[in-house]
Parts: sequence; C-alpha cells; structure tokens
Amino acid sequence: MDGTVLVADDDRTIRTVLTQALTRAGCKVHATSSLMTLMRWVEEGKGDLVISDVMMPDGNGLETLPHITEKRPGLPVIIISAQNTIMTAIQATEADAYDYLPKPFDLPDLMKRAARALDQKRRAPASKPADAPTGAQDDLPLVGRTAQMQALYRLVARVMNTDLPVLITGESGTGKSLIARAIHDFSDRRTLPFVVASSVDLEGMDSTSTILSRARGGSILFDEVGDLGDESQGKIVRMLDAMGDGAPRVMATSQKDLMEKMEAGQFRQDLFYRLGGVAINVPSLRERVDDIPLLATHFLTRAEWDGGPLRRFAPEAMDLIRAYSWPGNVRQLENCIRRLTVTSMVEEISKSEVETVLGNQPAIEPLMGGGEGDKLSASVAKHLRRYFDLHGGLLPPPGLYTRILREVEMPLIEIALDATGGNQAKCADLLGINRNTLRKKITDLDIRVTRRRKLM
Repeated sequence: MDGTVLVADDDRTIRTVLTQALTRAGCKVHATSSLMTLMRWVEEGKGDLVISDVMMPDGNGLETLPHITEKRPGLPVIIISAQNTIMTAIQATEADAYDYLPKPFDLPDLMKRAARALDQKRRAPASKPADAPTGAQDDLPLVGRTAQMQALYRLVARVMNTDLPVLITGESGTGKSLIARAIHDFSDRRTLPFVVASSVDLEGMDSTSTILSRARGGSILFDEVGDLGDESQGKIVRMLDAMGDGAPRVMATSQKDLMEKMEAGQFRQDLFYRLGGVAINVPSLRERVDDIPLLATHFLTRAEWDGGPLRRFAPEAMDLIRAYSWPGNVRQLENCIRRLTVTSMVEEISKSEVETVLGNQPAIEPLMGGGEGDKLSASVAKHLRRYFDLHGGLLPPPGLYTRILREVEMPLIEIALDATGGNQAKCADLLGINRNTLRKKITDLDIRVTRRRKLM
C-alpha cells in the first residue's frame, strides 16, 4: 500500500495509531487535529486519501466533505465517527464519502478499506439531495455501534435512493417502521408523501387506487404484510403489476417469516418475490447486547431533553439492564426507561429500582417464525443467515468463528452459573467440563459470578 494519507482527528491517540499503522504499510501520513489545516493540505494538492473524524474542534467533518469534493474531485474520504447512529451513515453516504466506520473501529478493517480506497479510482461525484428533514434525528432511536447495526446502516444508506422494493423483517419493537421511514425521509422522495397501509386500508373496492393517489409518487409501506389475508395480498399484487412511470416506492414490514408462510401456503409466492427486492433484517436486542447501554443512555438523555429530571444509572443497575432478555426489544426498553425516569426519586437509578420495573416485564424470548419443534441448531442457522444477509453481499469482518462461539458460550455459562447459584464446582459438573477450564472461561469472557442459595 502506498500513497499519502491525510488524517484529521482531535484524539491524539487515534492520530498516533493511524500514523504508525499507515507508515508501516508504506504510506506517507500528514496528521492534524484541525479541519482548517486539512482543507489547506487538500487545496495544496496533498494527499491521495483522507481519513477524517466528524466532530472536530473547528468544525464538522461531514460538512467539510463537499468542500473537499469540490476542490479535489475523486479524492476518497473515509469518515470515522463516535456518533454511532443511522444518521451518520446516511449523511456520510449523501456527502459522497468513500466509506464510513464507527468508533471504536477495528484497525485491520480500516487498513483494508484504506488500501481499497487508494487502489480504486474514485467514482464521479454524485449530485447531492436536498437537506434532510429538520428534527428527523430526534425521532430515530436507531442507535448502535455493534457490527450488526453498522452493517444495517450501510445497507440502508446504499438502497435509499434506488427504486427497488424493500422488505424489512424483525421482531416486534425492533424499529422496522423507523427503518422504512428513514429510507423515505433521506431519499430523493423526501418531499413526497409517505403512506402507511394496513389491513384496514386494503378493505373496499377502490382501496389500492386510494392508496396510490395518496402516495403521489412518494413511498408506500405495507405494515406487517405477513398478517394480511389472501384477498388483501391479491390486491397488492394487482396494484404492483399496474404501476407504471412515476410510481411510488414500495416497502413492507413483517415480524413473521414470510418464506415459511409461503411454503405453508399462507402467503402468495408472487407477492413474496415482488416485495423482496432488498431484504433488510433488523436485529433484536439479544443479537446486539453491547448496544443496550448505549440505547438506555440515549433514552435517559431524550427524557431530559423533554423536560424530565436528570438521571443516570448505577453500574449495577446498568448491568441488570444489559443482562435482561428484552423480548419487546427497543420499544420495551424505551418504555421501561421512561418509567424509571418518572418513578426514581434520586438522580442515580439503583439496581433495586430496575429490578422492580423488570419484575413486571415478560421474560420470554420469542423466536421469529420459529415453531415449537425447532431445534437450537435451526434457530442458530437462521440467525447466522440473517447476519450474513445484513452485510449486503459483502463478507463479515474476519474472526467470525471466534465471535460466534463466544456469543453462544457466554450465555450458556452465565445461565448454568445462575442455575447452580454461582457454585462453580456444580456448574462445571453440569457443563461436563473441568473446574479450571470453567474458571479460565469466566475470566476470559469477563463473566460476573454471584454466589447465592438456589433451590433447584
């Protein structure tokens, strides 16, 4: 890898790490904590690649990106940011960034992307769509820094300005309709209507024509399409077949496995293939546990913005929130946080207060589309297929085997420890492994062990 890389980040550690890594790879590096200095270098013709943070002391890296493109068309820019929301990924794509990575980033992954950017000729600058709707960011709790969510953000950003139909799947409360709304609100159709069509809207003789006239070339979302009867499904098929030029974009959501319903004769095959131009699966909170503290803090901040009291979680309280199964996903988490901000009498929310709220919550974890006879291996296979699908045809980051084993091993040991009251000797016997092996795994996986009496 060769070339000159311009690095702009206000974090000295990140500048040092990137400078050392890129230099070892054969690049020349100019690093700065100032966007003004970065722009001067760009205008002087320096650099074959820019790696820039978003939030800088003297400006916003995303707002600077169009100026870089204007001065140096074809100069690739990789955006790195701690602002781990879907908005950042969408704005980076709209600003014609070569790539986007959330912080904390994987250094080998960033180096591979940098090498591709240096080797690949920059595509011609695309025309920029109108400004995003004011206030939209506050309405989108699509927050996450896990690999699953970052892959989701990039996929949404890639498909939002295409005309392909989009099928958004996921459990209840994961934010499927928010994804659909984001695709519309940040696309070229943002000034046109966004129409949500439910089973009630599809009743009547002229229902589809009414829906089309309301959409006026914007977007139509068929909400929970898996719940529609055969008559409503047929109406949608006929409507899609009759649409011509200037037709609205079509999206659909479903928390049910449409493939299984189709194979069981409960969903029309022709409708399935008409809706499935792009499949987007929204992961459950159980699939992105590391995002739970981020979301909980986000909802606390939102409550404060809405005029509520200042609140924060005690470390033990946050550990409990992170360990809960959240069968209702983001919606359930948000409702619980709202309740805690109202019922807590002090600034720091305690573990006992969280226990009280969660004590009245369901703890059953639904398996989307799974039957009672499903084996564990079948459920794991479904999640793995969806994980690969989320990468939009690209391969996941290296190290998949270790990551997947860790995801399975950690809850197995935690549940076994809970079942044996934290007794490691009993837990090792239950698992059928050596006690020293168990201790090493507890240490490596950073599992907290609590001894207590357990009547089992």
